[in-house]
Amino acid sequence: HTSFNREPPVNLLDSFVDHWKGITNYYIETTGEIETLPVKQTDIPWRLKQMLDILVFEEAQQGQEEMGPCMEYLLQHKLLETLCTLGKAQYPPGMNQQVLVFFSKILVQIQKPMLHILNVYRPVQKLVRLCGLPGSQTEKEEAQFMFVVCSRVKQDPYVLNYILEDTEKGRSGETVSSNYLTASNPASTSSPQQHSPTDSPSTIFPANAGLIHVLVHLSRSQKSRVALKAFESLLLLVSIPKEDTAVCLAESTPLCQLLAERLCELFSQLPATLEPADIHSFPQTHWNVAFSQSGKQESQSFPGSEHMESFFAWLDFLDHLMREAPKSLAVKLAKEIHHCWLVGVLQHELLQMSEMGVLVNTALLCCSVRHIQSPAMVEELVSFLLGRQTQSEQRFDTESHVLRYQLIEHCDHISDEISITTLLLFEALLQKPHRDILFNLVLRNLENRCYLTRTLGGGDDCRHFTDTDPVEENEELEEDPFFTDMYGEDEFNSSEQLLHRPQLIREHRCSGQTQALDIVNSFLCLVPQEAKTSQHVQGARYETYVHDAHEQFKECTAFSLDWDWPESLKPTELSVSSSDFFEGHFLKVLFDRIGRILEQPYELNLQVTSVLSRLAVFPHPHLHEYLLDPYIILAPGARSLFSVLIRVIGELMQRIEVIPNFTEKLVHVRRQLMGLDGESGVDHMPLLKGVIILEEFCKELAAIAFVKLPVQGHLIVLQRWRIANV
Repeated sequence: HTSFNREPPVNLLDSFVDHWKGITNYYIETTGEIETLPVKQTDIPWRLKQMLDILVFEEAQQGQEEMGPCMEYLLQHKLLETLCTLGKAQYPPGMNQQVLVFFSKILVQIQKPMLHILNVYRPVQKLVRLCGLPGSQTEKEEAQFMFVVCSRVKQDPYVLNYILEDTEKGRSGETVSSNYLTASNPASTSSPQQHSPTDSPSTIFPANAGLIHVLVHLSRSQKSRVALKAFESLLLLVSIPKEDTAVCLAESTPLCQLLAERLCELFSQLPATLEPADIHSFPQTHWNVAFSQSGKQESQSFPGSEHMESFFAWLDFLDHLMREAPKSLAVKLAKEIHHCWLVGVLQHELLQMSEMGVLVNTALLCCSVRHIQSPAMVEELVSFLLGRQTQSEQRFDTESHVLRYQLIEHCDHISDEISITTLLLFEALLQKPHRDILFNLVLRNLENRCYLTRTLGGGDDCRHFTDTDPVEENEELEEDPFFTDMYGEDEFNSSEQLLHRPQLIREHRCSGQTQALDIVNSFLCLVPQEAKTSQHVQGARYETYVHDAHEQFKECTAFSLDWDWPESLKPTELSVSSSDFFEGHFLKVLFDRIGRILEQPYELNLQVTSVLSRLAVFPHPHLHEYLLDPYIILAPGARSLFSVLIRVIGELMQRIEVIPNFTEKLVHVRRQLMGLDGESGVDHMPLLKGVIILEEFCKELAAIAFVKLPVQGHLIVLQRWRIANV
């Protein structure tokens, strides 16, 4: 209860006026040394509190329908304007803080809408412009005041006009009833006319955007609570669902430009000496945690870590804004970030000549891709990295999108670190639920299935072949002299089925489940027995990959539900030539890399196989056929993932013959990689590690093919697998 409630009944208006006169009398009567007395040592804070209590009590008594005499007095005599002037003068010292607190409390505790009233929103505008000044000692109160204003705007979005607009020409001279009404037509003092809630913000073009500037300024504060409050205020503004408010913020304020420029500024502060390993291991940064005290205490520490945390917290915040904002505002902000940061800053860094610069900036981009989730920003990211081309790629076209081509080439860079980092970037990109990513990188080159040999039959593959079709001389699997002798008897009962005869190919092409089962078998049998180590180590069987493959398949299937992918293979057309098939630059580089799996560093091989596995798990029929079907007859000059692996196996068989105790060394290296054996000097280490990854990759591909089987086929495969390994 307030003091006026404990005393005998008094006239609230008289009490209210007395407290106000007590404040004004201080300025009339104060002289000499008293002028420098801090405001907290005067009775001004107490009187302001009494005035606020009276206003709140009056509203409770009057109800929200009518305006009480105390509120009328406050508006008619422009008390808020006067307080704003006193705060600006900082007289007595600290007065600005008291004014900010009073404004914040009155906007919170008075339930009636107020910000549409001229003698409220004008002083609020002025007070906003007094916030965010250099060297301010009242950041905490400023941040709270701005948060309260934004909360009010969130409740009544149409008042955003009156907070953003400056004093418009002609309005300052308008005569309105009692001098406290809104800047519209005169109305009675008991019910001041207000701007219509249906007014469109775009009809009143804001000439001043102090609110936005102040919020962005406060978001830079070194005081984490102040910055966090500014973040929350910005989020309140952009999450207003009204489309006209979103258009106002996007088109009539510098909001998007200021937010994007701040991102560029934070990016420019990242040290050029950052270690790629630190960037890759940097955890997902959440803006609301990063700007809390506990978040800063728990963050990992390495040279440049604070700058990284600031940049990625801001990026995460912008991404959060774009997820919460109406589409028009989200798109505008995303395009501004594309123009200002991606093209304006990052593109040059990715295309520079310095290998260390390319490495660090690619790692930063990869980390950024992991942070970005909003559809609007993912759209701009895809456009920036991959372009909008829809036609099949040409083998010698390197100019249609320079950045895309260079990034793909970096996957096969002379620097293994750059190759690994760029592959990580593409893997992160393939995690995004965006149709154009897969289409741009792979699917547009497989659309007409030109990787297949064309026959007179046309139509689907079951009608491609006749009993009189000759064996194609260019059939890659039959060209390989090592293929026919590398397998033992009864290996998954499929050694006689692995493409030795065209008739068997025809049978498999026409039997969906049998073909799917044998696809699994083919990958499991690809690596010869003397190069296998799974049976020598517990927990290393094929089933270990099935769970992960199933989870990935579910995720990718969920992604593709809205992508209008065909459910079956597109019939081939004789009019489309297969002689000039090109798998595209991305698959070309991946196939080249997998073809050198026996020579490359272990970490690089892991990353290449990881990207290929991600591609293979997507449920597009052409992608499945091209990457996972060993039975297709390839067009002249074409290659598939399976044909590349066959070549690798052929090379492996030659290498095995000249290495004594090959299997024993291989098992030892595998145990080393699993931490079961200590380090020891073993010759041919890259080869041995490459063979281990090759075996694991084949098991992973088999698991992917397995999870794509109809449910009834799963049990059959598992039973045959267990029997074959007894």
